[in-house]
Amino acid sequence: MKTIKLILLTALIVPFISCSAQTEKKSQTTASSDKVEAYYFHFTSRCVTCKTVEAETKADLQSLYGDKVKFQAVNLDDASSKALANRLQVSGQTLLLVKGNTKVNITNEGFMYARTNPEKFKSVIKEKVDGLLKS
Repeated sequence: MKTIKLILLTALIVPFISCSAQTEKKSQTTASSDKVEAYYFHFTSRCVTCKTVEAETKADLQSLYGDKVKFQAVNLDDASSKALANRLQVSGQTLLLVKGNTKVNITNEGFMYARTNPEKFKSVIKEKVDGLLKS
């Protein structure tokens, strides 16, 4: 009985821990550019993991690429962010790498590794950004 209660409790809590991370990996945008940009979309109310994903992404991009890759945190609760969110087809907590018409969603990796294995997260960022820079 305790096991069933624990499983049910876990099933109810896990969706909130992930902060509604989206799973789409790649899709097309309407923008066109030769540079790589990183966007971290979030809401005003954020957990420790959400804040860590932003901080780690920003620090990793700066240490790996300097000013070569632009990073922008975007609060989805601000009216001024609606146009960008619509253009990139984002409706919730999302970490995107964008180059021209290519989007790479690394939200899941951010939430899996930013707090527990920051070196793994940094290697994911490097792999994905290097792939975009070469394309």
